[in-house]
Amino acid sequence: MSAYDLVDESDADPHSAALSEAAHEVGQLLMPYRFGLEEMLTKINIIREELSFRPEGSPIEHVTSRLKSIDSIRAKAARIGCEVTPEAIAHQIFDIAGIRIVCSFIEDTYWVLSMLTNQSDIKVVEIKDYIANPKPNGYRSLHAIVQIPVFLSDSIRDVCVELQVRTVAMDFWASVEHKTYYKFRREIPEHLGGELAEAARVAHELDQRMSDLRETLLGSVPPPRGTDG
Repeated sequence: MSAYDLVDESDADPHSAALSEAAHEVGQLLMPYRFGLEEMLTKINIIREELSFRPEGSPIEHVTSRLKSIDSIRAKAARIGCEVTPEAIAHQIFDIAGIRIVCSFIEDTYWVLSMLTNQSDIKVVEIKDYIANPKPNGYRSLHAIVQIPVFLSDSIRDVCVELQVRTVAMDFWASVEHKTYYKFRREIPEHLGGELAEAARVAHELDQRMSDLRETLLGSVPPPRGTDG
């Protein structure tokens, strides 16, 4: 019999049936978040493409997204004491759908986030400015939890999406820190922690210098044409 042939339900393994039911429940739980993620990505791509026609180009360098796995959701639910039900998860876990937007300059991070959060169908739940107020380890980024309506066949679901907006330098540092964090199983040696903190300082200094250079370029006026000839 082909692997694609139908199997009589009476002959199905009860364990397989249970797994199938669990998979269905997971799909039902994650589906609105996937739709919310896609809607937010559409909004971001519209802004990115529209602004790409400016002389200085788009402020967005690249965009990535992710949907938490059910295992990650369960692990977080256990950490915060949340029941693993759609209702409890919707009210207590806000980062199931996540989007990271990487920009060229510090000023662009605030501008892009403002353009998104000022749209009439987006509700801001929370904003954390880790650029102005970095974490103790040196981490910098803008974090926002926003709510976007998802229109299903028989209802409207308000879905939370986490936005992280940062510069290229911040993103590079965060990537290295993340790899180090998991390599040492969340216990980074003190000397490496110091190195990472210093690297974060240097990355921020680079961002500031690039911003100053940009202001100089934008504020510069082309030299007047000569009258000769």
